Amino acid sequence: MSNKSKIKATYFIGIGGIGMSAVARYFNKTGILTCGYDKTPSSLTDSLSKEGINIHFEDDIKLIPKNILDIEKDSLLIIYTPAVPDNHSELRYFINSGYKIHKRSEILGEITNKFKTVAVAGTHGKTSVSTIIAHIFKHSGLNVNAFLGGISKNYNSNLILSDNPENAEFAITEADEFDRSFLQLNPYSTVVTAIDEDHLDIYKDIYDIRQTFEKFINQTDKSGNLLLKEGLKLNKNCFPNNVYTYSLEKDADYYPENIHTDANSSTFELITPTGKIENLKINIPGNMNIENAVAAAAIANIHKIKDELIREALKSWTGVKRRFEYVINTPDLVYIDDYAHHPEELKSLLNSVRDIYKDKKITGIFQPHLYTRTRDFADEFAESLSLLDELILLDIYPAREDPIPGITSKIIFDKVDIKNKILINKDQLLENININDPEILLTIGAGDIDRLVDSVRKLVLKI
Repeated sequence: MSNKSKIKATYFIGIGGIGMSAVARYFNKTGILTCGYDKTPSSLTDSLSKEGINIHFEDDIKLIPKNILDIEKDSLLIIYTPAVPDNHSELRYFINSGYKIHKRSEILGEITNKFKTVAVAGTHGKTSVSTIIAHIFKHSGLNVNAFLGGISKNYNSNLILSDNPENAEFAITEADEFDRSFLQLNPYSTVVTAIDEDHLDIYKDIYDIRQTFEKFINQTDKSGNLLLKEGLKLNKNCFPNNVYTYSLEKDADYYPENIHTDANSSTFELITPTGKIENLKINIPGNMNIENAVAAAAIANIHKIKDELIREALKSWTGVKRRFEYVINTPDLVYIDDYAHHPEELKSLLNSVRDIYKDKKITGIFQPHLYTRTRDFADEFAESLSLLDELILLDIYPAREDPIPGITSKIIFDKVDIKNKILINKDQLLENININDPEILLTIGAGDIDRLVDSVRKLVLKI
């Protein structure tokens, strides 16, 4: 990235992505002209437009704003997401015209490397953990910027800024393993929540994934901190000086005791290397959420944030959109929307729901994400989805991928070991939900299933 004092404008190709939009918001909020393209309008692009960012939705060079093209090349930052195809006409125009093109991960690294960064990595759990950490730091009065992979319900944004963003002390960021993006980061403190097989279109196998995580960990400041989920298989030679572990179980430096959970909240005490933080409460139930809170509280404790501030922040944390998000929560009907798109995430979600609602019928609507992930994990998806009482399985959401011959949702469906299951396309969903007897209803997936949430809500409430 050029010296930021020279940057007069930024142009984002794929601005509506959750990671892209946080960086776009940062430039816009710091007074730099920000515009962009995205394939499809969404609630996120609507929010960006209301914040003054000019966005269009057709891949057409003529739609690039004139005030962008009038800026000299060295003062215009072009940022794109790897999800954009190589033949995208706007991307090709900027490349062929001699502009320097940057991936989002490169720019995020340039921004956050100016601050004392806490980076949260992991094949699942990183969005929730980074969002809780950001809330604890912000609530505690620390001068912090946060770049999140989800919309924090406390701030209604995936970007949290200090009063003086350019001179913040801390940055909190999600460290994304896709496309090895997190190798652009040089954290002061690193959190790793999980290392499972995923993104096998990028990585050769689990060993390649672990080695890349180790390389990322090795970029942590040697005087900084590393917090690991207990049990991760890693080469400890790459670790910084201060290494801690966390878990739901006792064999870790940080773990919860005296857990009590109901349909609305969870309480626990946090055991630390030096004592106990008592009377912790989160207003979201489930073991997966307790574990995320433990990780966030642990890194806050490592950074010497006072127990009382951690306690207050956890109690006031309201969650992340599409992460165990209650759409309806009544005695007769519960509807939860969740972003889970990996078999381990699914298993964790469904076990948490089952633990809370032991005697209730659980109906899950799942939209697989990516042909490659479906191909690589069909057996594991089927095993996790078999934890449901009823399954409505939708077609694969392709995202950046072209179809793969023979790979459809049916290869999961045929392996799911429950009686009550149907396979339909997304357009048939509303007519296939039995509105007379849902008890626990889940919509699950990382594609565009979230655009049906309000319609499903109205249907089951008979509005």
